[in-house]
Amino acid sequence: MVLKETPICNFGEKAYDFKLPGVDGKEWTLADCTGERGTLVMFICNHCPYVKAIQARLVEDTLTLIEKGINSVAIMSNDPSDYPEDSFENMQKIARDFNYPFPYLFDESQEIAKAYGAICTPDFFGYNKSLELQYRGRLDASGMKPPKKNMRRDLVEAMTEIANSDRGPREQIPSMGCSIKWKNDG
Repeated sequence: MVLKETPICNFGEKAYDFKLPGVDGKEWTLADCTGERGTLVMFICNHCPYVKAIQARLVEDTLTLIEKGINSVAIMSNDPSDYPEDSFENMQKIARDFNYPFPYLFDESQEIAKAYGAICTPDFFGYNKSLELQYRGRLDASGMKPPKKNMRRDLVEAMTEIANSDRGPREQIPSMGCSIKWKNDG
């Protein structure tokens, strides 16, 4: 496991369009995933211990965001040939087991992860209603540990601010997680 941290938010950068297969059998585009007041694009996977540690809270937080007019989408860009736990079939199982309230998409070519500049799982990209990047931080301070009582919900707070003002917080703490598992070039 190679630990990575996300870079500082590049405020205003536009969301990159995509057309990717979802675990539900449907092809999804950015427009299909866009929320009325904001959009959260997440790069996650099945095998990463950082993602495993937050899955239940991720579902809870994205349900909270839906109530605020923010839709979410999760993209899995790892190479499943080296990480079988990240196979499409296992993506379907995880999405079903956790009852994901967002599309879970497979970026087999890894083109979308590269276009977004995703570097780890989880990697969060929070956009305003104009699809301008406003957040590139963490879910919360827990990392791989269980959350503490009354812990600050960084992602929910930031996305709520974006929904209300179209702007994200200037101070953001990077997300950290396992590196994206890139395909070997030969």
